[in-house]
Amino acid sequence: MDFKNSAIAIATDDGTTVSSHFGRARFYEVLNFSDGKVTKRERREKAGHHSFGAAEGEHTHHDDGQHNHEEHEQRHQTMVSPVLDCKAVIVRGMGQGAVEHLRRSNLLPVLTGLHTIEEVIEAVASGSLDSDPNRIHQHRG
Repeated sequence: MDFKNSAIAIATDDGTTVSSHFGRARFYEVLNFSDGKVTKRERREKAGHHSFGAAEGEHTHHDDGQHNHEEHEQRHQTMVSPVLDCKAVIVRGMGQGAVEHLRRSNLLPVLTGLHTIEEVIEAVASGSLDSDPNRIHQHRG
């Protein structure tokens, strides 16, 4: 994946580590790259499970146990709207619904095993950043 001349968003809670769960992350660290070097870095607020009034990690279901699709679409849209100017969202894990919403929003979901933002920067610079589809969280419910 080549992001050497792109803006990317990294889901994070602290500006140092890559979040292990997209829905729970509180911020995006947005990095603009030119020729593999960071030219601009900014932190943006990110909505998440903490923003929607449910207990952390709790999902809304209909009486038949199914996710409320429309509500999840609205939540995902709220989560991604701050970074629609980016090419990709990097995170250590996310659910299939979030993956699909990112793709529909023209954002590439990158699920990485890297733990720190500095490791992501190095991987972008070297052209070695890749995505592991096995890091998609499977819904248990």
